[in-house]
Amino acid sequence: MSTLLLRLASPLQSWGADSKFNRRETERAPTKSGIIGLIAAALGRQRHEAIDDLRSLRFGVRIDQEGTLLRDFHMVHEELFWKRFTSKYAHLTNRYYLSDALFLVGLEGEDEFLRRIDSALQNPYYPLFLGRRSCPPEGRVSLGIRSGIDLLDALKEEPWLVSEYVGRWKPAKVQLRIITDAEENDEGSFFQQDDPLTFDQTHRKFEHRILRQHPSHVITNFYSRHNSNVVTNHDPIAELEEV
Repeated sequence: MSTLLLRLASPLQSWGADSKFNRRETERAPTKSGIIGLIAAALGRQRHEAIDDLRSLRFGVRIDQEGTLLRDFHMVHEELFWKRFTSKYAHLTNRYYLSDALFLVGLEGEDEFLRRIDSALQNPYYPLFLGRRSCPPEGRVSLGIRSGIDLLDALKEEPWLVSEYVGRWKPAKVQLRIITDAEENDEGSFFQQDDPLTFDQTHRKFEHRILRQHPSHVITNFYSRHNSNVVTNHDPIAELEEV
């Protein structure tokens, strides 16, 4: 088994798992249904086509930058036509997004299948988006395959994805949350309804899957201005010796 890693970054992302009617919420991390939809789009699959092979991939995510929860408030005006009468009415919608979030997603599976997905993500058949069509990804999505490395190890070993500028304002030690697929007997596991059975628009179906949040993964932030071990090229004593 190997692991394909994805980098998900965008000004806005939205990963709904239980949104209904006029309130469209987002989870604080990418959902499995959202990632399967992104890959299916890259592969050029139609909504009615089977996705069992994508569902079989073991899924996990590392939250490198939590992002800020943003609410987009809408007042929508619609026209209703009934016989000879036309009426207008307005209703309110609330749509939630994650602003400036950054995620590392891992998919564990067979090498050959992962290579097909990696190639498709680099040359997608349909446009890619992060949860909603209004949220295109920024930069490269696929980071490549980590051969012979399982999901959890790949998520832990990959370098932190934030920029040097962002890292400067973070602590010297950073704790990153990691969430993966789990077994029923895993301690601390919980359920989330984001495992898609079909994306067919006539009868979209999802079922619950079991997730596990692992102990926080602690990394050293070498960019941090709070890091006492940072070495600079500035030598004030040398300036005095030249006087």
